[in-house]
Amino acid sequence: MKRRKFIILLGSAGAAWPLAARSQQQTMPVIGFLHSSSPELNVPFIGAFRKGLSEAGFVEGQNVTIEFRWAAGQEDRLPELAADLVRRRVDLIVTPINSPAALAAKAATTTIPIVFAVGGDPVALGLVKSLNHPGGNLTGVSFQTVDVVSKQVGLLHEVAPQAKRFVALVDPHSPFIDTIVTAWQASAAALGLPIELLRVGTIREIDAAFANLAQEAGGSALLISPSAFFTSRRIQLATLAARYAIPAIYGPREFAESGGLISYGPNFTNVYQQIGVYTGRVLKGEKPANLPVEQPTKFELVINLTTARAIGVTVPNTVLATADEVIE
Repeated sequence: MKRRKFIILLGSAGAAWPLAARSQQQTMPVIGFLHSSSPELNVPFIGAFRKGLSEAGFVEGQNVTIEFRWAAGQEDRLPELAADLVRRRVDLIVTPINSPAALAAKAATTTIPIVFAVGGDPVALGLVKSLNHPGGNLTGVSFQTVDVVSKQVGLLHEVAPQAKRFVALVDPHSPFIDTIVTAWQASAAALGLPIELLRVGTIREIDAAFANLAQEAGGSALLISPSAFFTSRRIQLATLAARYAIPAIYGPREFAESGGLISYGPNFTNVYQQIGVYTGRVLKGEKPANLPVEQPTKFELVINLTTARAIGVTVPNTVLATADEVIE
């Protein structure tokens, strides 16, 4: 009788073990997604991130969960949101197109893997030791912006040769703005033109900056610094530039699609997709310390001819010929 009970108990334990194992195997990894903007402004980018994840074998709701944390334009909330993700014990933190978010995540944890995308030099920002050998718990995508913004000055001068000066809208909260400004000043000096800096960090300051520009004499051409804040306000910026007929150049193509005159920079949709792929690789067990920081090799020039006509700008054929896309 005792032998029979033992066999039954052993059989029950044998049946229960696979169930417990299956239960553990079915526990989905959790990705913490940290961003300074808001979800409604990033719908296509989130889709691109999910696409990259799926290429790596992960589908949200099936074998991975995503916990979103949005700062809604209040970057001072990023440390609190990053700490919340750490308390949630997520398996990985993603900080796309957002240097402040990457820095907040890095300050919050030294153990949870972090996949970032930043426009500045991640080594100079202190995120990684080197591009090829990041070390630590961070890796991701870096689209170096210095060469890009230098070319933006030349493109804007070609499109608005009558401009007597450049005006640059800069986000004072950007951790690499000094590098950008230095590159702009050198490029403007090479063209023999002055450049005025307007530091803008809030929605009201954007309105005030354009109101001041409208009151001054014409002949200005506008540069918009790379910034998650400016990207989130792209419709406002493009609308104001068109309203006051100020030729302006931006970074991401989404500005031109929102009515901006010209955009030249990395394709953010592709960057988000790259982040998704890297996230999947880390979830599969690869160490951020051993994953080189990727760098986009493709930069897009998009011209909005509808806006050009509306503000009285004639885009030279030489520029149109090099455009990746012309919006009419």
